[in-house]
Amino acid sequence: MAGALPQPRAIVMVSAHWSTTVATVGSAERFETIHDFWGFPEALYAIRYPATGCPEIANEVARALGEAGFDARLDAKRGLDHGAWVPLRLMFPHADIPVVPLSIQAHLDAAHHYRLGEALAPLASRGVMVIGSGSITHNLHDFQLAHANGGRTPAYVREFADWIGDRLEARDLAALFDYRRQAPHAVRAHPSDEHLLPLFVALGAGGAGASSRRVHAGVDDYVIAMDGYAFGASDAQPAGRYAP
Repeated sequence: MAGALPQPRAIVMVSAHWSTTVATVGSAERFETIHDFWGFPEALYAIRYPATGCPEIANEVARALGEAGFDARLDAKRGLDHGAWVPLRLMFPHADIPVVPLSIQAHLDAAHHYRLGEALAPLASRGVMVIGSGSITHNLHDFQLAHANGGRTPAYVREFADWIGDRLEARDLAALFDYRRQAPHAVRAHPSDEHLLPLFVALGAGGAGASSRRVHAGVDDYVIAMDGYAFGASDAQPAGRYAP
């Protein structure tokens, strides 16, 4: 997918693994590769993603958020967690695109995160790509059971993922914002919200009336749905993306 898109001037990276009280923009010039996971093969801990930052665009992002009414802050020390560097490494393996991390607010709802994305939509015309990184289902208890015992993918995984896909295609924002009540098996699919919230930032960044295109659908370890989407005007390159 990355090879089919124009090279961006910079990437705003929204990871489920960076949550703060208020919207916070990473403004470092160089990023530490954060290995924020445990119990995996040693080879994973040796991986580095030597991305550069861009304080200039970090300031643009913070300014856009401020103009939209958000209390936005800068953080010059935060590195890239695995929710950021894993998809970036797959899409841009040479680490040659400047990255600007943006935090989620896990205590706030989907509508808040959609508005965060809306505030960033104008940056797309200036060559800034917005990527949200999480997963369409994320139940660690089910993941641990599947990892230990194997088995088959429970029906709820695809039922929930397909509901999200259908509502995105219909651009039914009211239902999407209320997914915890309206989507099938929502609480099992997401015992907490944080891994779905980046989806709403990417959707908002696509702009008003953005089309939704599912570019990947797959399930890892029986229970982690890793669908990917691109959002944007149907006659233009998509501006917001949700990368598993």
